[in-house]
Amino acid sequence: MNHSVTTTLWSFSERFVEAWQSHHGSMPQSDAYLELVSPCVLQDTDDVVIWQPVKREELADFSNVEDGIGIQLHGDIKAFYAGQYCGDMTASFEGLSVELIQVWSDEDLPRLQENILGHLLMQKRLKQNPTVFIASTHDELDVISICNVSGEVVKERVGTKQRIVLAENVEQFLSQLSPEV
Repeated sequence: MNHSVTTTLWSFSERFVEAWQSHHGSMPQSDAYLELVSPCVLQDTDDVVIWQPVKREELADFSNVEDGIGIQLHGDIKAFYAGQYCGDMTASFEGLSVELIQVWSDEDLPRLQENILGHLLMQKRLKQNPTVFIASTHDELDVISICNVSGEVVKERVGTKQRIVLAENVEQFLSQLSPEV
């Protein structure tokens, strides 16, 4: 992992695991991944999957999304999703609760790419600058995204032009996140 975004995301992932261990006395756990195969899985129980982030040996490819929409994705977008397998991670950014969207497995990647492509096609129809979501919020209409033009991290209301810049770039955003476990 030599891209700075990938390295910064891995650093946050480590902070998330440390916070989880400190608070819960175990590795991260979730019932959302029951019966889903992933390199992240440490143990399956009847109720939860115990998991850990895993670095990808080969970076994920997003050329299918780029070809599907006819634009080149910002390098930070590809780096955010390309370098690791991980469960979604909850965090706080300046008091705003977010959940970082992650790739759980190779089987999960096409679903994510289809969702990204759908998001970009909707924005194209609405004549909006393209963004790609990287986190959800408690309000299902607000997402945290990377602007494909500037690389800024923005909070945007889906389907509108309403955007608030949160950070100059995704590295800055990730560095300012506090794990919420």
